[in-house]
Amino acid sequence: MKYRTMGTDPATRREVSVLALGAMLFGSRTDEKTSFAVLDRYVEAGGNFIDTSDNYAFWEDGGQGGQSEELLGRWRRSRGIGDEIVIATKLGARPLAPGTSYVGNAEGLSAKVIREAAERSRERLGVERLDLLYAHIEDRAVPLRETVEGFAALVAEGTVGLLGVSNHAVWRVERARALAAAAGLPGYEVLQYEHSYLRPRTDVPGDLFPDGSLGGADAQLLDYLRAEPDLTLVAYSPLLKGAYTRPDKPLRPDHDHPGTPARLAVLADVARETGATPNQVVLAWQTGGPLPVVPLTGTSSVAQLEENLAAVDLELTEEQRARLDAAH
Repeated sequence: MKYRTMGTDPATRREVSVLALGAMLFGSRTDEKTSFAVLDRYVEAGGNFIDTSDNYAFWEDGGQGGQSEELLGRWRRSRGIGDEIVIATKLGARPLAPGTSYVGNAEGLSAKVIREAAERSRERLGVERLDLLYAHIEDRAVPLRETVEGFAALVAEGTVGLLGVSNHAVWRVERARALAAAAGLPGYEVLQYEHSYLRPRTDVPGDLFPDGSLGGADAQLLDYLRAEPDLTLVAYSPLLKGAYTRPDKPLRPDHDHPGTPARLAVLADVARETGATPNQVVLAWQTGGPLPVVPLTGTSSVAQLEENLAAVDLELTEEQRARLDAAH
């Protein structure tokens, strides 16, 4: 396994494995025995960065979520896991009532919700401190200063370490970080956005944003990372839920544009040259690139995990990487 540093403050920064494990469906669609087996193998291989959220997976049973955090808590207790494993969770997108969604009925990011939701997550996970806590989705009904101060208060109390943000407009991320810096408070240092080798259209309206998706790592976000080297991008859905290799998992409509066939062709060429799978090439392209990217992969079997773990040791040549980057 390889590792990289997240964060700048010696009191909160962490060394994490370059491959993060997504636990979104653990405890719901993925049963406990399988989930424990995947977690055990990941840790055995040197992985130490696990991702969840307080609303996972509310859509599986029409509830409010919490199954993933609860399973991770049971796994931690049964294995004697301590703070050597970094567990990241998120708040703000938990539905306020069963049978509803984060679209139109999310808990949001008020100071009260931040404090109460973080406490519930700590209880479910069985930890004294949340290693990394994200603002999951935007809440434009709450003043940004209140959200910034709400997260910072938990860091000051020692119940939260690093702060992160997901699925926010880049200008909102920068404004929140500027507010925190001006007040001498800790700000967001980890950004979690969808990022893969194929580039989706960003102008397709979504449930939360009428002007197009803000949940993907577009040109503005990547440029922001280049300008702010202390930030880390955690890339969710790097393998597009199996679409690179599984005929039963078609690409989403937002990948239907002229650039996709060209990038798929180069990806297939590099996979043949390296003897790796397209999935492994995508992960190696992310982890070995110039930007600090940590792919976040969700797996439902140990076999899927083994394929992803093998990507850590795959070294792409400069020429291969240049071809992958240039395809459009």
